[in-house]
Amino acid sequence: MTEPARQPPAAGVLPAVPAPVRAVADRLHRAGFAAYLVGGAVRDLLMAREPRDLDIVTDARPHEVAALFPGAVMVGAAFGVVRVREAGAEVDVATFRREGPYLDGRRPAFVEFATLEQDVRRRDFTVNALLLDLHTGAVVDLVDGRADLGARRIRAVGDPAERFAEDRLRVLRAVRLAAELDFTIEARTLRAIRRHAPAITQVSAERLRDELLRLLVAPGRARGVRLLQESGLLAPLLPEVAATVGVPQPPEYHPEGDVFTHTVLTLHHLEEPTPVLALAALLHDVGKPPTLERADRLRFPGHDVVGAALAERVCRRLRLSGAMTARVVTLVRDHLRLQDVPRMRPGRAKRVLAREDLPDLLALHRADVLASHGDLTTYHWVREAAARLTEEERRPPRLLTGDDLIALGYRPGPRFRDILEAVEEAQLEGRVRTRAEAEALVRERFPQGATGESRPGSEVSSP
Repeated sequence: MTEPARQPPAAGVLPAVPAPVRAVADRLHRAGFAAYLVGGAVRDLLMAREPRDLDIVTDARPHEVAALFPGAVMVGAAFGVVRVREAGAEVDVATFRREGPYLDGRRPAFVEFATLEQDVRRRDFTVNALLLDLHTGAVVDLVDGRADLGARRIRAVGDPAERFAEDRLRVLRAVRLAAELDFTIEARTLRAIRRHAPAITQVSAERLRDELLRLLVAPGRARGVRLLQESGLLAPLLPEVAATVGVPQPPEYHPEGDVFTHTVLTLHHLEEPTPVLALAALLHDVGKPPTLERADRLRFPGHDVVGAALAERVCRRLRLSGAMTARVVTLVRDHLRLQDVPRMRPGRAKRVLAREDLPDLLALHRADVLASHGDLTTYHWVREAAARLTEEERRPPRLLTGDDLIALGYRPGPRFRDILEAVEEAQLEGRVRTRAEAEALVRERFPQGATGESRPGSEVSSP
């Protein structure tokens, strides 16, 4: 193999390499092996960003790496990857390799040890194919990745069609990287993404979920979602969101334009969102297309409820946890709730203001408003009212429980929630202060035998 072309490192690159990586590389070098930091870590160091993945490639074979590092673990025996623990950090050390043809759009038919250049040529994007010689500090660039880094451009290594056929997830990863780094996608690479976009549905839900959530919390999340739409990925990946493209809205409330434009702007106005909040913002208006009515003006009756059902479908399709799904669905269902709080009865308003997810509801409401008419009066009112709540108002002592209702002669059923909420509202308004007063309120407002309630021994009607 000919010596690869080397370029001087950017100022301060080598000192910025994490100490555990340097320690692993030094031991490999002392044993006579090469050691290069590779992938996104080199890109991040050159951009003065904190590197996420600490990966080293070497000409040492896996058994030679394992012999140098007692306690090392083979995490990818078929790919020659050894995980080394050093100073509390985990560093993956992989032998230079090349790969055979990809038969399933994810895994190669075979992997064999190879040269450094062959290892670089199999990687996805040029900005991820840079290497840093951890002995000399020189940057090794075999694919013009430094030029793409300077131009802030995502470009596939070699033929983009081949790279995307090898791993179908790479089309989504290109968009996610563009959103994370605020890069553009090179024209030939973007054309190949459009051609390969329909095949994204063949990627596992878990891999799609991880890339999508990273995109949604990236600084360029709004442009990333637009790129999903422009590249043809949005429709196969998130048909519920794609359906919002071109759906009109009443201009007096939404001068920004259609529902998709509003959604993108909502994402833009979020400030460092969690994955739950970002996904809720993306899905908060997916109920508008199926509920659109064109009467005296454009209306979307019940779009919050319909949207919550669609959001749950999306979350389950992406294999989100039950807890995350519940939080996203609740935010979508209640994203209009805060606009009514100033006009609510005090007890009901306090219940909303004391919600654990109020910070997320406020953040979503703020972004939603800034993406439309821009009037933050309600946002400020709610935030200030919440700040004035006392600890007792946030968590008032419970006067009655479900067991207490059963003891009073009520059968468990859907109305238990309504009864307990009514007691809590009366308590927050000062109309009920004792258990006896709470029981009297329940008997008065929810008489047994009335519609929706029954006496012991009979069936309970659903609300």
